[in-house]
Amino acid sequence: MNWQAVLSIYRYEMNRTFRTLAQSIVSPVLSTVLYFVVFGTAIGQRIDTVDGIPYGAFIVPGLVMLTLLQQSVTNASFGIYFPKFIGTIYELLSAPISFIEIVIGYVGAAATKALMIAAIILITSTFFVDLTIAHPVFMIMFLVLTSVSFALMGFIIGIWAGNFEQLQLIPLLVITPLVFLGGAFYSITMLPPGWQAVSLFNPVVYLISGFRWSFFGLADVPVGLSILAISVFLAACLTAIWWIFRSGWRIKP
Repeated sequence: MNWQAVLSIYRYEMNRTFRTLAQSIVSPVLSTVLYFVVFGTAIGQRIDTVDGIPYGAFIVPGLVMLTLLQQSVTNASFGIYFPKFIGTIYELLSAPISFIEIVIGYVGAAATKALMIAAIILITSTFFVDLTIAHPVFMIMFLVLTSVSFALMGFIIGIWAGNFEQLQLIPLLVITPLVFLGGAFYSITMLPPGWQAVSLFNPVVYLISGFRWSFFGLADVPVGLSILAISVFLAACLTAIWWIFRSGWRIKP
């Protein structure tokens, strides 16, 4: 394993983040705070508690997960797409490093940036609500697994995308709606039985449910299913990336 190459890619991506600090960190945090103020104030006045949890605290895991998914995918997809766009990816592919080292560098940086923003949002939320974490080890596990899995997905999107419009297509039209419909701001037990059954086909439900359980000890689906869901998704993304580099799909002329 060429750790020097991995570190070089990682440092380059992290430095790019700090060069665009307002866009990379401040903007998503402010957007999430606005979500929190609007939902926590406007809806919180009409919904006191959900399953015995104050509504303002109840939505914190959903807001963190919403930002974590968006940032993991966006950072990883742009990180690998930009070398494709300017043509430097061929220099990267011709360098004496393996695809594993390339993936670790880009995905590791994207996941790190997403985790940084998630941590800032968690800290910020404590200024608005009283927040306790029942299972901190599981919370960290869900954060790391989710950020790495969706950074891998973003890496795949960055390789697939042929232009900047396609780069934003899946995060905007797929991931964000799935999060909103996945119980980020409500419990799926509040839905009619038919819609509860439909919601179980939304993979994000399992992520948000497991992550919320780590805070409050309450979940819409069994925690074991949540861990299994994110593990299967992680394995699927790793398999897809292995096939991409093996076949040269979208990265070799």
